[in-house]
Amino acid sequence: MSNEQGRQRALIFDGTSGISGDMTVAALLDLGASEERLMAALATLPVHGFEARVSRVTKSGLSACDFDVVLDDEHQNHDHDMAWLFGENGTDEHEHHHHHDGGHEHHHHHDEGHEHCHEHAHGHDHGHGHHHAHRSLADVRAVIEASGLTARAKELALAVFGKLAEAEAKAHGATPDTVMLHEVGAVDSIVDICAVAACLDDLGVDQVVVPCLSEGHGTIRCAHGMMPIPVPAVANLCSAAGIELVPAPVHGELVTPTGAAIVAALRTSAELPDSYRILACGYGAGKRAYENTAGVLRVTLAEVAGARDEEAADDDPGAEHPVTKLECDLDDCTGEALGRTIELLMAAGARDAHAVPVVMKKGRPGYQLEVICDESNQQQLMDLIFENTTTIGIRSMTMLRHPLRRQPDEVQTRFGSIATKRVVLPNGSVRSYPEYGSVVAACERTGASFQEVFRAVEAAAVEADA
Repeated sequence: MSNEQGRQRALIFDGTSGISGDMTVAALLDLGASEERLMAALATLPVHGFEARVSRVTKSGLSACDFDVVLDDEHQNHDHDMAWLFGENGTDEHEHHHHHDGGHEHHHHHDEGHEHCHEHAHGHDHGHGHHHAHRSLADVRAVIEASGLTARAKELALAVFGKLAEAEAKAHGATPDTVMLHEVGAVDSIVDICAVAACLDDLGVDQVVVPCLSEGHGTIRCAHGMMPIPVPAVANLCSAAGIELVPAPVHGELVTPTGAAIVAALRTSAELPDSYRILACGYGAGKRAYENTAGVLRVTLAEVAGARDEEAADDDPGAEHPVTKLECDLDDCTGEALGRTIELLMAAGARDAHAVPVVMKKGRPGYQLEVICDESNQQQLMDLIFENTTTIGIRSMTMLRHPLRRQPDEVQTRFGSIATKRVVLPNGSVRSYPEYGSVVAACERTGASFQEVFRAVEAAAVEADA
């Protein structure tokens, strides 16, 4: 939701205490997401056996919001049973001070932290006599689609579940469509993820920045016994999304699969902006009791310079716009490193970044890395290139860019509403281009192939522009 001056609203996640679904919801509510609209949205979910509660607690001396999905006996999963999760190492309890409307302080002993770690592809029994529904990605998708969430919130929630299904499928040698989601398909996880999506949609942000996440060590009890931390789903999510983990002096799990999936699906950048203005800070309380960690997730709502402030000039097709081209030649850089570098460059605000195959001296095959950027972030992108490739020198030159007038749009297809970019040519004719991210989200939401969705968007756009 950019403002008129080209500024953008960004969420900056401080993951020094890890991340989970309930902590994220609580932090977003503390930032200012509407509790009333959230509860109204959750009331439309076609699942039963839960009650969502929001309260204030004191964590490590900080006033924080607590979001709690309370399950009935039939759906209870004992996610916060520390003795069961960690055995004798996890029995400590921490005291929370709940502040109620009357201003009185009530003391409750319960666990800090995060939802349970076990998302596995086979049936399990918690050992507490409760058995839970096993849902596939299609089952979860049907629940979300049948809800009263906004179209944007549904897209966000489905993107998170899509990442979870991919991670679980890899762990169990299945496919995202066939793997069964146990804990992450349970009622509380569905509520947590849908609540995160609803709050993000309500806040209307442009960027989600998560530099890294702290993670504990040791083992945790899962459906198939004691598992090393991070558990397989978290490891797969962090590997696939390039999420950096920082070891913390904590015996226990700080990053849950739901928390890691939120970052994997919704993060737009791993790099802090060069500068930003803090609009608000939200603190979300955890529920598991761990030493050596604050047990809160801080999310900062900030105003930052748009990745391309100068792009306002793009609205005038006659305006020449200066840009900088960076390039270097590489013959000893792995494909993995080159691909990662291009990802980082785009996340840091490059207008374009690509690699062109070239034949270098002595007949050696190599690549020429080419980056188009604004002068304002030239140095930041050069630093990224030096840090992540094997180059020992970068060439730069100033060029003129001649943009066409464009504006964001969307078309309706049988796969739902898909974002497009509407471009006006000098002669006044119009072309619409499907937005890649929106097409991919529709593929994950519906199970359709990329080409099916892309062609449907093209056809709908041609009809709309006619």
